[in-house]
Amino acid sequence: MQKRAGDSMEFIETVKTDLFSDEVYVFSPKGRIYELPQGATAVDFAYAVHTDVGNSCISCRINRRLAPLSQTLESGQTVEIITTASARPNIAWMNFVVTGKARSAIRHFVKQQQRDESVELGRRLLNQFMSNFGTSVDEVDPTRLQTLLEEMQLNSLDDLLVDIGLGNRMAYVVARRLRPRSDEDEGSKDLGPVTSDKPFAIKGTEGMVMHYARCCGPIPGDKITGHISSGRGLVIHRTDCRNIAFMKDDAEKCVYLEWSATIDEEFTVNLDLQVEPARGLIASLATTAAGAGSNVFKIDITETDSPLSTVHMDITVTSRIHLARVMRKLKSLPAVYKLTRV
Repeated sequence: MQKRAGDSMEFIETVKTDLFSDEVYVFSPKGRIYELPQGATAVDFAYAVHTDVGNSCISCRINRRLAPLSQTLESGQTVEIITTASARPNIAWMNFVVTGKARSAIRHFVKQQQRDESVELGRRLLNQFMSNFGTSVDEVDPTRLQTLLEEMQLNSLDDLLVDIGLGNRMAYVVARRLRPRSDEDEGSKDLGPVTSDKPFAIKGTEGMVMHYARCCGPIPGDKITGHISSGRGLVIHRTDCRNIAFMKDDAEKCVYLEWSATIDEEFTVNLDLQVEPARGLIASLATTAAGAGSNVFKIDITETDSPLSTVHMDITVTSRIHLARVMRKLKSLPAVYKLTRV
């Protein structure tokens, strides 16, 4: 716990929480008793059983009834944790767990996951730029790499890739430093602007080091550009987004992207509808969207002085083609006069 604590004060607070709080006593399904601090939840219990149980828990049963993971436990309850191999800790659990073991395990897992994803994204970005020199990360001269690592005060290639993946170092600049000596001596090749014939492919599995910009909400089928943001990694915008327009030609900050053919995520899209008020309108809109294979996250209506009202909808789609199908279905409703994607 001390090694994983962010600082000494965090460690002291953890120890105080674990040692000087009132306890609750709960049972496992096999009758084993576990002692937990007052206010402990099912997630705390899962980590008390074993770190792997906590990392893979998805739900729980308290006294044989399904209950939320955030529910506070009481003495005498029997707690059963339901796990799956594909589950991962959720950083939101930090809002309700109380034991030091649970907090440190969640923080450690998220930090390690972010590092692994940063290494993978950093490798892909660096290979993207190294390909302009006809080489790759695996073919870099070890002597040049070691010199660069010492200059940047890094211990390994993975540390360098983490910095690139998080946007703390530009793959464009690193690739120039690691290019083959023949290219450097001849000066015959240069990276130039990032307008490669092979745009960086977005797979949708990049995890915590890749974010979709909320200002424009890109979805598969949109033309996209990536902005390398320090500390966050790759932020994806639609190419026509006003917030990226001023930096699109900056080779050190932007990467031209394309969607992978295998991406199967769902993406949130915001729609504005001008509608004629009618009984059951909201239900009709939700049913129509669901019938087109879209999940409705949010619907709200704003009444105005005009005969028409404005409806705001947040829906999920898989691509521009799917979005067009949903919008066509919604437009076919008699009460809908105008429909636009925000």
